This record gives sequence, structure tokens and C-alpha cells, in this order.
Amino acid sequence: MTDRKIAFLGTGLMGAPMARRLLAAGFAVTVWNRDRSKADALAADGATVAATAVEAAKGATVLFTMLTNAGAVSEVLFGSGVAEALEPGAVVVDNSSIPPPLARENAAKLAERGVHHIDAPVSGGVVGAAAGTLAIMAGGDAEVIDSVRDVLAPLGRVTRVGPSGAGQLAKLGNQQIVAVTIGAIAEAMLLVEAGGGSPEAFRAAIRGGFAESRILELHGQRMIERNFIPGGTSRNQLKDLDAVLAAAQSLSLHLPLTEAVRAEFAEFVEQGGGESDHSGLLQYLEDKNARGKT
Repeated sequence: MTDRKIAFLGTGLMGAPMARRLLAAGFAVTVWNRDRSKADALAADGATVAATAVEAAKGATVLFTMLTNAGAVSEVLFGSGVAEALEPGAVVVDNSSIPPPLARENAAKLAERGVHHIDAPVSGGVVGAAAGTLAIMAGGDAEVIDSVRDVLAPLGRVTRVGPSGAGQLAKLGNQQIVAVTIGAIAEAMLLVEAGGGSPEAFRAAIRGGFAESRILELHGQRMIERNFIPGGTSRNQLKDLDAVLAAAQSLSLHLPLTEAVRAEFAEFVEQGGGESDHSGLLQYLEDKNARGKT
């Protein structure tokens, strides 16, 4: 394993535990982050800390990016000179969540330099990143993905979804399911409570049935506890739904459930709920129904 030289760009909430997993697996990892203090924190785990993204990229055979958005990915790869610093045959694994067309564009630009690209967004949150149980949705050439499976293994389970951009589409699909399911659970709890039932007992009653899901387990519990401190913010959920609908439009698809849930999140965010956890949609629906009765 140690013959691979890995660069990891972006060591924030998700990137730092992912880099630690790679270090613990015995890989040589050079890290960089715009806020250097977040990269310096990994030195104790054995990481080499680079002063610039280009310095981290030099000599890397596999380069990870876990950055905020598409603009940050483009700036780091092509604005700062990282693409030029990579040698032909290197593999860029972009774990950031960005629009599928931009993932394909990045892949094409890198291919011109002989550098391979995999769009590989993840699901599982900080807990999954630390435990090495992330769901990694990969788009790109099958042989390239196979060539880095040993590097991805400490991070979680990788599945090739299709060609370049398909990983990002899969992540959008994941976020779409999360949002629609949160909406369905919130409305069901509202219905049960309005009729005199206990939301907590309702959730317990349906656990293990066909409605069972990770969302019911975690976000359903958040709704019962009224704990809307953000794990995932409603603002980011809205951003994801906007990206889903943009992708659907480009593919001439009509997604009525997603459109309906997106409209509710948009109003929730507009009314000040942007920094609330996305399970806080329950509060918005409660308030909306209360207003409707006055």
C-alpha cells in the first residue's frame, strides 16, 4: 500500500476523518486545506502538510478533492495549477458534491493531460467518514475505478454507477430520496398527532415495517426530540433539490414529488429555517397548518 503517494485536498468536517482513515491504513498522505490549521491537525496522525495545493499534488498518484462546491473544485484543480502538477496516469478522485455536467467537464479537461478522473461523492456523514463506512458513488471508467479500489476501501463501499458524471447523479438521487422521505415522515407525524396519537408511539409502531428507513430512525427521532440543530441544513437540502431539478430539466424529466418537496423547503428557508436541520421541515409544516386554521 505504501508505494502509493496520496494527496488529499480539503480537510474539513468530512475530509479530515477520511484522510485519517487513509493514514491508518498505511498510505503516505500529503494534505492541504485553505485554512492551514485544519491540515496541520493531521500531522499528529502522520500526514505531511503542504503549504499549497500544487505542492501536495506533485508526485501524487492518487489525488482526492473534498471541497465545498464546484467553484472550489475548479479553482483548485485548474486555477491554482494542480492539474499541471499531476503526472500522466495519476487519478483524481473528487468526493465533492458538484453538478454532473461540471464533473464531466473536469474529467475531459484532465483527460487532455493524461490524468484520470472519478466523480465519487459520498453519503454517510461525518460518522461514516470516521468509521470508514461511507457509501461512495463512483462515475468514470471501470478500469480506473478498479485501479484505486484498494485506496477507497478504508473509506467505505464503492459502487461504480456509470460513466463520468453518474456518481454525481447518484448523489443527487440520494439527496432526493432523503428530502422526499423527510417530508413524508413529517407529514405523517403531523397527521397522527392532529388526530390525538403520539408521534413517538407512531414511530415505534411502524419500525420494522415497510416504512422502516434510516431517515425514520434518525430524522424521525430528531422530530420527536425537537432537536433541529443541523446535521444537514435545510439550506443545503434546498441547494441539492435545485440541482436535482436542474439535472431533470436537462434530461427532459418531470419529477412532481421532488418539485413539491422542493417548494416546501424553499418556503421554509425563505422564512428563516435555512440553518435548521432538514428534519426541521416538521416545524414549518406545523406552523403552516396552524396559520391555515386562523
